[in-house]
Amino acid sequence: MSHPHPPRIAIYPGSFDPLTNGHVDIIERGARIFDQIIVAVLANVEKTPLFSVDERVALIQDVFKSRPNVQVDTFEGLLVDYAQRKNASVLVRGLRAVSDFEYEFQMALMNRHLAPGIETVFMMPAEQYTYISSRLIKEVFMLNGEIDGLVPPVVEERLRAKRAGRLAGRD
Repeated sequence: MSHPHPPRIAIYPGSFDPLTNGHVDIIERGARIFDQIIVAVLANVEKTPLFSVDERVALIQDVFKSRPNVQVDTFEGLLVDYAQRKNASVLVRGLRAVSDFEYEFQMALMNRHLAPGIETVFMMPAEQYTYISSRLIKEVFMLNGEIDGLVPPVVEERLRAKRAGRLAGRD
């Protein structure tokens, strides 16, 4: 007789300002591995975000509306405290390059110290997204560079609306 295991819940935290196709790739793959993946948008990480927390949540929900096991939420404070409140056993982190590793490794060890029952799983985005970061997307876009294929279409639309607002002096 098999015992059903409790749902394996993973948390993928970040600022997601904006959501990139690298993030989408990791969320899609995480949704195949885990019973549920919670995309946890960190509130108050940047003083001047491009998108508000509510806008980021809405964009991510829109992109994953056909994926019932992808949830979007916000959190503040210690990630491990949030993970415990959500009964999550796994933290998902993306590693793009060796330069990400040292910081992510330190964070994973600190999280293990704080909450030994929560594992950190590192995932590499698909090769074509390894150089993408939200910060770089914002810089390139605000300087009128081409970001087609680097962010979901709905994110690109909202970026264009933001830029149009800035150019019109409203924003």
